Amino acid sequence: MWSLGQFTIISTLLLFLQHHVAVSSPSGATTHLSPNMQKLALFQIKRSLSINACDHVICEEEGLPSYPKTMDWSMNSDCCKWDGVTCNQTTGDVIGLDLSCSCLVGSIPSNSTLFQLSYLQNLNFRANDLNGILPERIFHLPNLKQLNADGNFNLTTILPKIKWGSSSSLQMLSLQETTISGGIPHSVGYLKSLTIFSLSSCKITGLIPKLIGNLTQLTELDFDFNDFSGTIPDSFANLQNLKYLSLSDNKISGQFPTWVANLTQLKLLDLSGNLLSRPLPSNLTARCLPELMLLSLSYNLFNGTIPSWLFDLPSLTRLFVDHNSFTGQLNEFKSSTLRTFTCANNLLSGSIPILLSKLASLISLDISYNNFSGVVKTTTLNPDILDLRLASCKIIKIPHFIKSLEKLQYLDLSNNQIVGEVPQWLWKGSLSELNLSYNYFNGGLQHLPENRLIFLDLQHNKLKGSLPASICNSSSLYVLNLSHNNLSGVLPACPRSSNYSLSVLDLRMNRIRGSLPSSLSNFRELKSLNLYGNEVEGTIPLSFAKFGNLEVLDLGSNRINDTFPQWLEVLPRLQVLVLKSNKFHGTINSISTIQHSFPSLRIIDLSNNEFSGPLPAKYFENFKGMMNGDANKMGSIYMGNSYYRDRVKMVIKGVDIEVLNILTVFTTIDLSKNKFEGQIPEFIGNLKSLRLLNFSHNHLSGHIPSMMGKLLMLESLDLSFNRLVGVIPQELAGIYTLSRLNLSHNDLNGHIPDGTQFQTFENDSYVGNLALCGPPLSKNCTREYIEMQDEEDEDADYFFSGFTWEAVVIGYGSGVVVGFAVGYIMFRTRDPKWITGIIVRKIGLKVRRSEIRRFF
Repeated sequence: MWSLGQFTIISTLLLFLQHHVAVSSPSGATTHLSPNMQKLALFQIKRSLSINACDHVICEEEGLPSYPKTMDWSMNSDCCKWDGVTCNQTTGDVIGLDLSCSCLVGSIPSNSTLFQLSYLQNLNFRANDLNGILPERIFHLPNLKQLNADGNFNLTTILPKIKWGSSSSLQMLSLQETTISGGIPHSVGYLKSLTIFSLSSCKITGLIPKLIGNLTQLTELDFDFNDFSGTIPDSFANLQNLKYLSLSDNKISGQFPTWVANLTQLKLLDLSGNLLSRPLPSNLTARCLPELMLLSLSYNLFNGTIPSWLFDLPSLTRLFVDHNSFTGQLNEFKSSTLRTFTCANNLLSGSIPILLSKLASLISLDISYNNFSGVVKTTTLNPDILDLRLASCKIIKIPHFIKSLEKLQYLDLSNNQIVGEVPQWLWKGSLSELNLSYNYFNGGLQHLPENRLIFLDLQHNKLKGSLPASICNSSSLYVLNLSHNNLSGVLPACPRSSNYSLSVLDLRMNRIRGSLPSSLSNFRELKSLNLYGNEVEGTIPLSFAKFGNLEVLDLGSNRINDTFPQWLEVLPRLQVLVLKSNKFHGTINSISTIQHSFPSLRIIDLSNNEFSGPLPAKYFENFKGMMNGDANKMGSIYMGNSYYRDRVKMVIKGVDIEVLNILTVFTTIDLSKNKFEGQIPEFIGNLKSLRLLNFSHNHLSGHIPSMMGKLLMLESLDLSFNRLVGVIPQELAGIYTLSRLNLSHNDLNGHIPDGTQFQTFENDSYVGNLALCGPPLSKNCTREYIEMQDEEDEDADYFFSGFTWEAVVIGYGSGVVVGFAVGYIMFRTRDPKWITGIIVRKIGLKVRRSEIRRFF
């Protein structure tokens, strides 16, 4: 424990250090501190940064230990023994600071004592949560050799425009997944000692600087996942020590750079995901790239034929030319080294080539989605092949040579024209993943292998019969997709077991009947359960509350007759809940016993049921998964990205479509075609990431909440066929993402809001609201018209207050039967103004207060 005196002294020294740094020269000149003062500087760095939860995605993905390294730093111990600190063993000077995966949060101010560590050579802040701009002074540390700040997603970096203080010493600079503001300045051309330069995923725009060609010591250059445009500078020909060059996923144009012939040390070249075009050069030889092991040209605009020199490269083991516009036939190329070859999604033609038997070392082949004729010329493949993908090759029967591939683990024959039953020998092999979807397989599916098989996709075939009971015995099965077939029978009641690994069960669009077995919850690892479009009856078992890993539950378009399954609110990971088009009924009791109900829900579709009562406002308040206003800044990540692409059928902008891949930023609420009543809760405006909202075809009343104007990511809003009154809030005109609006068939009045967005909607958006005026309607909002509408509303309020069975007197003017019907409806709904207002306007009557009084 420190004494009060010690604490006072140290605090004074820390303040001195901060002041000393603050007044140092703008050029970044530093004073060499003694080891004791360096210790104080380190301790101040600890004090300036907070510690947060250790859950950084990079650390988790790479299996790196993540823990607060600075937690045990104490002034009572030697700083050279602090976790993450490295000292010169002779002088005691701090030369290394590794705080990667240290759960740090905060910013590094420009007066940080970090900049007084003048002996520092290695600095690593990788995979933390640093924010604020990274001070330029960090690049002027005089002895800095390695700087790594990868994975600080909220960190913005501005590279110095002038010569860096570390120019002569810096060897490694890695700032992946930060934001580089201002692009790459010409000053990088002075970093003559740089060997590793990585600015992947840094949101950089503009041209690639030619001066990078001056960095002749570079061995690794990674600029992928940015927005670079233009061509690759010819000066790159000078980088003859380069072993790793990745410029993938940019907007680079031009043709294949022939100067790569100069890079004789190159082992990896990745130019995928750009706008490169024209045929590949035909004059390169194997001597040009003797060390090249991986070449990726995927997702470009290359055309012409695939040149033979690619297969002559003596060290090439992996070749990717998929997703281009290559044409012609694949010749009889030979290669003794090529192990992976992918040419899928091109315009290649002819028969499935015999070259396959000429690639002696091949273990992975993908020639899917070309214009092959379906004729299989080859009769043999490397018997050691592990991965074979022949999707969309017009194949009419399973090639016989596949039966001899005893080590085959992944087989994709999807989107072909194969008929007949699934051969039993497929289950006896070594397959772990099998995709036979989109074919014409028929017959039953009696048996599944009890082990080995991990992924099985048989969707969109003609399978019939009952579900295989062997599902209960398949301990290794992770994904099972049997959707869009003619399967019938009931769901198997599997006993409880600790061996179940099933995570995806997709049985959409079959004829499964019977009730949901409570034992289904024994599959505790389930992440996605989809039974859309079957004939399932009964209720949802209480045992479904045990699905702790469930992310998607789709029971839409069945015959389930139940009240709302409130017990699902406890599921912590549930993101998609679809109960549409069943026989659900009753009110939704949103009075919950748990603090945060449905904490992860992003898509809820309860449409086309018989729910009644008020909208579940309390649930809206807990939809945390819909409240992230920065969701549009997130990348295009799909649900199940690592194991499966979930699908869900829903109404989007008025069209009933199947969403094939669900983005994690996609959020929607659809409660349409029910009997909900009452007002729309104001809290709906807090769901800032909401993209689709549909409350149409209900009995909602009251005004449209002005807080809906906060839904700045909303793309579709449908409130049609309700009983909404009042004006359309002007705030809605500020939702610039809104591309579809339907407010038709309500009782809205007044001026349609001005605004660029509202001028894009047609008359259909407002039809049935007879008191609305202004563009795009032909009815002008004159002063007399608005006053008349206000007076009519006032008279109507007076007339209909206390209105009861006396309404049947209307029958004398419009027919006794209609009158009694109107009166009965008003008595039952307690809303005479709504129904009578429609009828009065339909027959063109204008009832004023004085006339009403005379009538009575």
